[in-house]
Amino acid sequence: MVCRVCCVLRAFHSFLIEIVLLMSKKILAILSEYGYWGIELVAPLTKLEEAGYTVEFITPTGKKAEALPPSYDTTYIDPPLGIAVTTPQAAEMVKAFEASNRLDERINMSEIIPERPYFSVPNFLREFEKYFADVKVAQEKLTEEYAALLVVGGSGPIIDMVNNQRVHDIILAFYKKNMPIGAICYGVAPLVFARDFNERISIIRGKHVTGHCIEYDYHDGTGFLHTDLNMGPPPYCLEYILADAVGPEGQYHGNFGKETSVIVDYPFITARSLQCAFEFGDQFVAVLDQGVKRYGW
Repeated sequence: MVCRVCCVLRAFHSFLIEIVLLMSKKILAILSEYGYWGIELVAPLTKLEEAGYTVEFITPTGKKAEALPPSYDTTYIDPPLGIAVTTPQAAEMVKAFEASNRLDERINMSEIIPERPYFSVPNFLREFEKYFADVKVAQEKLTEEYAALLVVGGSGPIIDMVNNQRVHDIILAFYKKNMPIGAICYGVAPLVFARDFNERISIIRGKHVTGHCIEYDYHDGTGFLHTDLNMGPPPYCLEYILADAVGPEGQYHGNFGKETSVIVDYPFITARSLQCAFEFGDQFVAVLDQGVKRYGW
């Protein structure tokens, strides 16, 4: 009888280990509802899946994310670079992904991450205390289920990710647990604003990062899906806000003139733009599987 109980317990223990290992192979990817740049998701997604990881998706209000049309148009000429930046390989990969049902299932961020209350709400102190308690529970669930976070770029994040408190709280969940956080292009921008509410210091202070350099910025034509808005140039220069956020102890690396710019300064894996998407995916996997802590600087 005792032996049977021991066998059952061992089997149950093995089952729990398998569940934990399976859960640790999941990656959470944040996508904008106003357009993501196709290869900036599909390339790292492909690399992660080839390494045995499962990628699940989350959007700010649960709407389906869509790739920006230029990101699968091989004739699109990038204004600052003066060349077609979408390769035939990238276009085919993005089109195939968009034609699949992969993004039909996604998490509604607004349903799992509480909203920080306005200071003017009735009974503010109690509401504020409740927010902190609730967000801690939500953050614990995320870091128990997922091994790392992927923040995808494109122009869409400018609208619904960069200054989104819920996005910041998701990033902070992984940062507090010292878990990998990958971000590419304008997906790097939320890292600037993710910070402890009381300390108000960016989590990338003292770190080495890369992101969209000023030479790559548009003068006109920054557009978004589901709106006719042409913002003209981006509303901020990402290079400048990154350089300011890392402070004198850190460094922004634009690597202008080099084809790619990918920086690992653990727990952050950052990439400059779409040309870096495959290398970004490789380094994301290297961080997860090989324990890489530094790359590119």
